[in-house]
Amino acid sequence: MPLAMPPQLTTTQGEERRLGVELELSGITLEQLVFVVADTLKGQAQPVSDYETDILTEDGCFRAELDFDYLKQLAREQKQHPPGELEQAATDLLGSLALQLVPLELVCPPLPLSRLNELNRLFGRLRELGAQGTRHALHYAFGLHLNPELPDTGIHTILRYFRAYLCLHDWLDAHEDIVAARKISPYIRAFPKDYVKQVISPAYQPDMTQFIEDYLTWNPTRNRAMDLLPLLAWHNEQKVQTVVQDSKVNKRPTLHYRLPNSDIDNPLWSLQHAWDGWLQVEWLAHDEHRLEQVCLAYQAHLNQLTPDFIDPWGIKVRPWLR
Repeated sequence: MPLAMPPQLTTTQGEERRLGVELELSGITLEQLVFVVADTLKGQAQPVSDYETDILTEDGCFRAELDFDYLKQLAREQKQHPPGELEQAATDLLGSLALQLVPLELVCPPLPLSRLNELNRLFGRLRELGAQGTRHALHYAFGLHLNPELPDTGIHTILRYFRAYLCLHDWLDAHEDIVAARKISPYIRAFPKDYVKQVISPAYQPDMTQFIEDYLTWNPTRNRAMDLLPLLAWHNEQKVQTVVQDSKVNKRPTLHYRLPNSDIDNPLWSLQHAWDGWLQVEWLAHDEHRLEQVCLAYQAHLNQLTPDFIDPWGIKVRPWLR
């Protein structure tokens, strides 16, 4: 069944919008992951090191890797300068241990929205092979990250999407049924309440410079369920890196939505689950009148004294969903 589409399919330049996807998983080897991607998408594997491989396809370059930066860097250096037997044995031991604790990651290139069903087919094959996701073990905090290209990267559009996300965060959290390991991990923290109130206020009308300044003041970290740092770095990389000093922040003209679980081993799960949740953000961002109403209602909710577990916003916001 084809995935549903957002209300705006093209950028302001008239090109089809794209989506990048990152999937964390375990239960299979890196070699198996590479084979399935190459076989499914008719790609050509090009090893980078023992722990990362590029797969070149007609849709772009996919990367399969172990999500452990130190080990990847070490393997690259040893590929250039072959180690002795003892050093190689130590590296192999570290790699074996890492595979028990660290997920594999499949990083997909930005795909046109009309091509997203290719990923569902790929995820299905990985599940058949034995790929495991978030719920397979208590310590797994695996995620599925979506990197949707915006219609444009102007401040007006960024504010619309960001406000829509902030207003829907509680509903999205319930929709995803986030597992305990991810809730207690630092990776997908919600935004500070006072910052949310500032952004959704009708009086908040910053230019790009002020928006970046405010965001970095409140959020000098990648650890947010909606990480705007790559997008802000697209506008001002020097400013972002001066504050966060994190080499993992790579500038790109997309949002970085990190909330969804990776339920790759669930036969009832597919990319569609996270995508359907994200589409609610798309529809709300597209309808400015409805977005204004939701922002005002959410602002009133945040200012009330009733505890959220008694009067949850994730339920109150449902009448505004499509």
